[in-house]
Amino acid sequence: MEIYLVRHTTPNIEKGICYGQSDIGITDSFQTEVEKIHQQIPISEISTIYSSPLQRCKLLAKTFEKEVIFDNRLKELNFGDWELQPWDAIPKNDIQPWMDDFVNVQVPNGESYVQLQQRMLSFFSSLDHASEKTIIVSHAGPIRALLAHIRQIDLKDSFTIKINYGEVIKL
Repeated sequence: MEIYLVRHTTPNIEKGICYGQSDIGITDSFQTEVEKIHQQIPISEISTIYSSPLQRCKLLAKTFEKEVIFDNRLKELNFGDWELQPWDAIPKNDIQPWMDDFVNVQVPNGESYVQLQQRMLSFFSSLDHASEKTIIVSHAGPIRALLAHIRQIDLKDSFTIKINYGEVIKL
């Protein structure tokens, strides 16, 4: 199986805002970013496309002009009560436990990084690992969590894996 992990294009949101599973749109650079992404993938050979249902992924997935299977397990980390809040407005007493152990500490009314990795691995193990070529359109968190597992990197060290907007990673 050949898999192309694709991070969504640049989201239309101010810097410094926590937006995990918030369904925000994309910027005006979308078309330019899409063209660069398409140049890296043999689209005519792709048999299956999976995508997070959030519009910043959904819009990109639809540009491949093939049927898309949307899967909630591909969503970004659920930041619960912190969604759409400026990072610096989150009370220190609330954010400090998470900052001290972002891998295991669950965000209030959200999830932990371990939980995100578990759902991403659940998705990945459900794939038919035949010889087909597949695109997975998702977010930095799930992609990073999957790559950490594949590369045997501790989750606490996984942010050494840089994943830019519109980046394509071939497995």
